Amino acid sequence: MTVIAVTGASGFVGQRVVEDLSRRGHVAIGVVRGPSAPSTPQARVVGDIGAQTDWARALEGVEVVVHCAARAHVMHERTTDPLSLYRAVNVEGTRRLAEQAARHGVRRIVYLSSVKAAGERSAPGRPLAASDASVPEDAYGVSKREAELALLDVGSATGLETVIVRPPLVYGPGVKGNFLRLMTAIARGWPLPLGALDNRRSMVSLANLADLVGVCVAAPAAAGRTFFVSDGEDLSTAALARRIGAALGRPARLFPVPATVLSMLARMAGKSAEIERLVGTLQVDLTDARASLAWSPPQTIDQGLHETAVWLRISR
Repeated sequence: MTVIAVTGASGFVGQRVVEDLSRRGHVAIGVVRGPSAPSTPQARVVGDIGAQTDWARALEGVEVVVHCAARAHVMHERTTDPLSLYRAVNVEGTRRLAEQAARHGVRRIVYLSSVKAAGERSAPGRPLAASDASVPEDAYGVSKREAELALLDVGSATGLETVIVRPPLVYGPGVKGNFLRLMTAIARGWPLPLGALDNRRSMVSLANLADLVGVCVAAPAAAGRTFFVSDGEDLSTAALARRIGAALGRPARLFPVPATVLSMLARMAGKSAEIERLVGTLQVDLTDARASLAWSPPQTIDQGLHETAVWLRISR
């Protein structure tokens, strides 16, 4: 049994991580930003996350930290300097946490980064590997990569064990954003112009992400490593839509529009970033996690989509 503090414990990913760690027999302490945030009965409250955050109480008696809290990716930023806002929370907040964790005798920190720290796309047939050069393209991705480097610097200086996990798109009960919009459109029977798309994209269910985090908490071989995580099966957007339809019990109504046409229309409408997530290829390589940790995704995509579909039906 290990005492583990989970930051961002009231969030989409953090809640599932707390549940999974508790099932494994660990003492999972949720760390949240405000007293009104739902979390575990043992929740510890910190204020805003940044360079001045006092993590002392949250770290009392803690052996391992799982750092899920972050300023999340925002599709339509309204601030003129989003990078500074991302850096304040994602970089300086992470650095501050790692420094204080080391001083309080924490043994290891598992950091939930993002595939966007590595890049936005992969070449066909060549998934991104942890050893590849990182080429983040937007403010959020830059901040997550800088947070990784800050964490590694603190680990090198203090001996704090660091583990970095880079998920692609995460889905599951409670999902929001484009994935929820796609599921809702399919559930309502709307025709979608996705039938011609033959790209490949990795994604990961909440169950699979939480399972790998649970392994990274304890596995000696995880120390100092960076791991990509996914469901282990990469789908085209068209195939994903059909699998979502099967999970919902309502076949996806797809009609073919070439990717080049969709991209052109998106540029005209100022929606290039959104369409890139539908037509582009972004695959990640699980080789390191499989070889170093003997880890394989315990949940299939169809099981993950079914779990999400059940939640959607209940929540509507």
